[in-house]
This record gives sequence, structure tokens and C-alpha cells, in this order.
Amino acid sequence: MPSSRTASALAHPNIALIKYWGNRDDDLRLPANGSISMTLDALETRTTVSYDPALKADELLLNGETAPAGVLRRVQGHLDWIRSRAGLTSPARVDSRSNFPSGAGIASSASAFAALTVAACAAAGLDLTLEELSRLARRGSGSACRSIHGGFVEWHAGEDDATSFAELLAPSDHWELADVIALVSHQPKLVGSTEGHIRAASSPLQAGRLADTPRRLRLCRKAVLARDFAGLANVAELDSNMMHSVMITSAPPLAYWSPETLRLMHAVVDWRSEGLQVFYTVDAGPNVHCLCPAGDQAEVSARLMDLPGVHQVVTAPVGGAARLVPTVG
Repeated sequence: MPSSRTASALAHPNIALIKYWGNRDDDLRLPANGSISMTLDALETRTTVSYDPALKADELLLNGETAPAGVLRRVQGHLDWIRSRAGLTSPARVDSRSNFPSGAGIASSASAFAALTVAACAAAGLDLTLEELSRLARRGSGSACRSIHGGFVEWHAGEDDATSFAELLAPSDHWELADVIALVSHQPKLVGSTEGHIRAASSPLQAGRLADTPRRLRLCRKAVLARDFAGLANVAELDSNMMHSVMITSAPPLAYWSPETLRLMHAVVDWRSEGLQVFYTVDAGPNVHCLCPAGDQAEVSARLMDLPGVHQVVTAPVGGAARLVPTVG
């Protein structure tokens, strides 16, 4: 097989400061609202894609093991978008490995589909702009469109497929923050984010959340650009709480918080009242992301490890963009 039909890419997850929750179009993953995120270094997914006409069908390895049928179908659908654009018909062999738990609220699908998009497009010979890569990644996993970029990123909800993409808000060296993640569970969540997005519209609180989103986006954008920690803390915690309020009032209800999650959230608020610069945000899972200035990450990590129910603490500074890497093996 020609070497041009194989490529590898690395991408990082991201933590949403203003959350994406709910779709206007589930198939295209057109979001109900715009969002802002910070790309996370240290955590990463490496994916190799090889198009091979000798294969009978697409193959997918996740961390060295054959992927479940449902996951394979989702990846096949994404590859079909790319093959159609490139005029390819060959099946693909995909080997994807992440160095952090999947399905536990650490945006594993974001890094996975960002890496898959970059690798699959390169292997197919497509030379796409960052905007085009972001749009493609969005179709596989909404938040993956943000992981195409490094630093601080804004995803525009847009009106259609062509106008819904993420772009850089501020580069990775703009603000030295760290995400100190308190892991209270390594287990995949029972209800995935895809199903959660579908349920969002059933909540009577979603309409109010969406109506207020432009204001929260404006406050978050202003705080990031001005490096205003207090401003960012206020709007990020509010936004996280609003998303989870929609979740628990959906039909059927969706509750990701555990008793340990709530204990951590209260602790972080108490620490901030004592003068420590830190705030929490929680994605679709029980684990708590505690953001702080990079210089305070050791203090925040130590305090988190002292709390009951915290199994592990992972620290991630601001990360870079998805990119091609050498293929190994």
C-alpha cells in the first residue's frame, strides 16, 4: 500500500468553559448554542489510519483491543464522509490510543475524533484548512471541532454545516492556566453524551439556558482575553450548573453528579473564598475539572488528593492543536 495512504495524528481533549449541550441537527451535530473551551495538554489521543484495499471492511482498535460494534459503526460513518470527499472506496484500519479514561467526562470523543479526522484526511490525500477540519470533526463528535485548535477556542453555532465550526480565540501561551482534574470514577458513563444531547430539548430549562447563552459567551470571551480569573470563574461555574440543571430535568432525567462530585464542588468554592484562585466545571460525567493559574496547580492537586473519594488527580496545562505525527510500527 502506498505510504500516502497511511497517516498518524495526535489530538488533545478540551474542557468547555461555556458548554455545548443539545443539537439543532443530531446527524450533523449542529449545536443548539455556541461554546468556548480550553485545549488540554498532557492528555492525548494518537490515531493511525491506513486505507488498504486488501481489507474486507473497516477495522478499529481502541487501546489495542477490538472496538465494540457500536463504536466501529460511528467511526465508519465518519470515515465515509472523508472517503466520499476524497473519492476513496478502500476500507481503513484505524488504531487509536488514549492515555486517559474514555467515557468518563474528560472529552475523550473530542480528542479521538479530532485525531481521526486529521489522520484520515491526510491519509486520503486531502489538504484541508483548519476551518474545514473543524467542520468535519464536528460531524463525528461535536466537541471534537474545538480540539482541532490549541489554546482557547470558540465554536460558533452557525446556521448550517458550512457555518458551524471552531476557531482560535487566544493561543496556548496567552494565559498560563491549568486544569487539575479530580477523578472520582474511571468507569464509562451509563448514558453517553450523544443520548444526552437528544434529551436536552425535553427539559423545560433548556430554552432559558439557550436564551442566556450569548450573554455568558460574551462574559467568558471577555474574561479569557483580559485574563480575568474572577470573571471566568463566575461565568464558568454558572454555565456548568446550568447545563447539569438541564440534564436532571430532562425526560428521562440524566444525573452525572455523584456525592463525591458535590463534595468537590463545595470544597472548591470554599477554597476560593479563602483566597485560592480556583474554580470548578463538570462535563458529562462525575469527575470535576478544577481550573487555576499554573502556579497554583500543586496546591490545588494536594488539596484534592486529601478529599475522600478522589482516586486520582491529573493535571493538564493549556495544550496545542491537533497535528500529524510520525507513524510508529
